Formats: sequence, structure tokens, C-alpha cells
Amino acid sequence: MTKKEQPISKDKMNDAGEQERDAGANSLTRMLSILDLFTEDNPLWATNEILTALEVSRSTGYRYIRSMASAGLISAVGNGYYILGPRIIELDLQIRNTDPLLQASEGVLEELCDSTGHSALLCTLFQNSVLCVRESLVPFSPADLMGRGQRRPLLRGAMSKVIFAHLSAHRLRSIYNRRQDEIIDAGLGESWDEFRANMAAIRNEGYAKSSGEFTRSMIGASAPVFNAGDEVIGSVGVAWDKSEMGQVDFDRIALSVKRAGREISARMRDRSMGKVLRPRAVG
Repeated sequence: MTKKEQPISKDKMNDAGEQERDAGANSLTRMLSILDLFTEDNPLWATNEILTALEVSRSTGYRYIRSMASAGLISAVGNGYYILGPRIIELDLQIRNTDPLLQASEGVLEELCDSTGHSALLCTLFQNSVLCVRESLVPFSPADLMGRGQRRPLLRGAMSKVIFAHLSAHRLRSIYNRRQDEIIDAGLGESWDEFRANMAAIRNEGYAKSSGEFTRSMIGASAPVFNAGDEVIGSVGVAWDKSEMGQVDFDRIALSVKRAGREISARMRDRSMGKVLRPRAVG
């Protein structure tokens, strides 16, 4: 058998298959990154702007845009401009009706508002940040309170810190090694030992509190929410303006947010039916 006729080895075929799958995954990731372009400040994008941002060939970029538009994820609004599409609205409704965390929180946030007199929030881990998935507002709630769909840094604010503190020890160590300057800047510890002690203190208390860490005028308290596998997946808490601090019984609020966290976590375990909602990526 000549060299030209030699069969391709199984290992080479497997390598080629993996490379093809990786290329397909990267292509899909690049296409879906179009969604990240649309923000509150920049809700309208021209075709050429999208192509430039993608950093792909024009033919590939046009193919991505056509596929996204066909799926309803973006919509043409004339003259080569695009906005986010109606399919996202449809998906949001489906999430509101089926998301396990939202279902487990039904009625809990409203009860938390009643017991504390302050607006309540429910957040989940999402890509090295916390994402608000639901809010329940009381009259005269702070205007800049976090709302559904908004993200906050993982290292600042009660809703974030209480999640951070309940991550596994090896994950905390990994994050500390890579983000030490941010941790110091957030006042969470000047060294690994101090940082670890601060995280342990939050776990022992069962809740976290903050004052002006993200929004200067805001004070907050929150408790962790766990999935059926006892992994932290989010937080529930309340927030209010600093001007109200003199009228606040903080011990009562801490008790209320911890009770809310336990209730949602218990419902996550009861309703999972063998399925575990996993924490979103963090690191």
C-alpha cells in the first residue's frame, strides 16, 4: 500500500472530529455574542457596526446576522439597523413561568416586604456576577434599587457577598489568587487569612450586610439560597435608603432575610424531584 493509500488512523479521525466540534462551538459562541452588543446605552446597531465588532469575515458576519434574525433574537428596523428581537420577550415569559428559583420564591418576597417594610430582591449567580431575577417593591422604594435583569459585581453589596462567602473553599482560594487586588479594594481582606476569616464570619452569621458598597445611599441585608444539592445558587434580601437607618431594627431584618432564605432553599429541595438547578459559572 502506498503512502497515499494508507488509511487514516482512528486517533487522527478523533482529533479531526474534536477540532471540527470545537470550531463549531466557537462559531456559535461568536454568533451569540451579538446579543452582548445590545445594551441600554446602545440598543440600536448598524450592520457594519456588528460586522466590525464580531471581527469575522463579512460573509460569516452576514450569515450570523441572518441566523439571529431568523431565530427572532434580533430584528431589522430599516436602513440596515437592528434591535433585540421578540423571541427574547417570549423566552422571558417562559422563564417567569418555569424557572425553579422563581417558583420557589413565590410569595416569599412579598412576605419579606411585609415583615421588614423594605423592598425585597432575589438574585442568582451568573458569570462572575450576581443577576437580579425578581424584585418586590414597597412604596417609596429607592429609585436606584437593583431590578430584574440587572447585574452587580460579585465582590460588593450584601446580595453578592453572601453568595461569595458560601462558595466552596477551593473556589474561594482560586478566586482570591486571581482577584486579590479586587478583594482588597472591596475591603474583604488584606490577606488570604483575613479574607477567609471574613467569609467564615458571614457564613456563621447566616447573612451579609452592606452600607454604600455599590450605591452610596443604600443599605442592604441578605441571606443565601441553596439548591437541592446544598450548593449556593443565589441570595434573597432587602434594601433601603440610609436616611431610614434610625428607624430600622436590624436584628429583626436579619432574622427575616434568613427565614426567607431557608424557605426558598427548602422549596428548592422539595420541588426539585431529583433535578438540581446548578450554580452558574463563577471564578
